[in-house]
Amino acid sequence: MKPAQRIAKVTANPATGAKMRAVQVTRERGLKLEDVARPADPAADEVQVRVACVALNHIDVWGWRGMAFANRQLPITAGAEASGVIVKTGSDVTGLTAGDVVAMYGALTCGTCPACRDGRDNFCDVLSGMYGFHIDGFLCEYVNVPARLAVKAPAGLQPIAAAMAPITFGTVEHMLFDNAKLKAGETILVHAGGSGIGSAAIQLAKAVGATVITTVGSDEKVAKATALGADHVINYNTERFEGRVRKLTGRRGVDVVFEHVGPKTWAGSILSMARGGRLVTCGSTTGIKADMNLNLLYQQQLKLFGSFGCTRKNMADAMTKIAAGQAHPVIDTRITLDQLDEGLRRLEGRDVFGKIVVEL
Repeated sequence: MKPAQRIAKVTANPATGAKMRAVQVTRERGLKLEDVARPADPAADEVQVRVACVALNHIDVWGWRGMAFANRQLPITAGAEASGVIVKTGSDVTGLTAGDVVAMYGALTCGTCPACRDGRDNFCDVLSGMYGFHIDGFLCEYVNVPARLAVKAPAGLQPIAAAMAPITFGTVEHMLFDNAKLKAGETILVHAGGSGIGSAAIQLAKAVGATVITTVGSDEKVAKATALGADHVINYNTERFEGRVRKLTGRRGVDVVFEHVGPKTWAGSILSMARGGRLVTCGSTTGIKADMNLNLLYQQQLKLFGSFGCTRKNMADAMTKIAAGQAHPVIDTRITLDQLDEGLRRLEGRDVFGKIVVEL
């Protein structure tokens, strides 16, 4: 890793107990480490959390780059996926107490619409926004959140592991098991196995008894993905992954494709699918439009699933599996608040295997 570029710190008033540090997006690719007001005591239905770890994701890169579809006002505190320790609870809060390690749900949902009441948090009808993207996020020392959005970690689970439940592992839980219904004995193609969700997907798919084929972008990542448990690893920069997949499966194709790359891999993903196969996608890091062979879609009776975020149950299930040793967070680098700029640049350039984690 290259020496991390430091974010220039803005001089602030002397600490009075009412200030805290926060990294804010101030403009396109502009970050400042600021001293800002610490939250007041939590409301009756809130908890106050001392943030411990923030795991970086592509949504952080998009927010930093000033993606046009973000309806927000700057400056905004960055950070979409985090964990911490509860320091205060509101008067109406039950089931949580000071000292509990929690993972924070990544979106401010209403909690009252039919979807929220049914536990389908990612279908909220009155979503206020994604933390760190539309509204102030978690790259700060303290934050108040609705108690229902603070998911308690199993006893003994460390904050760095809990930090990856809201997006990294929760997203994969929702994709593989709620949507694609992956089962033991099936074969799955996991794209970008060196990414945070790719490394999680390899492990969770193996834990359920699937055969895992994954793609990565370098020979170094081939070795790391193999060590992580993938049965077959393809360097997509040196061979066409769809041709290799057809050979590995005896021309049958895979039962499930785990997509999050987009146009660069879309056509090959469709060609990699078995008859009746399922493709599930949660993102599109190489663009938003892809051509589709409709003949293959209906003749092969393929199933396509769009998947967004996760539920709080997905987060809890993911943390239970991590605590049980069925999977573990793959950490590329640990950084501090003032190294965020370099962390985002490395993530944008795909110069990672696993997660970059900001430790507070």
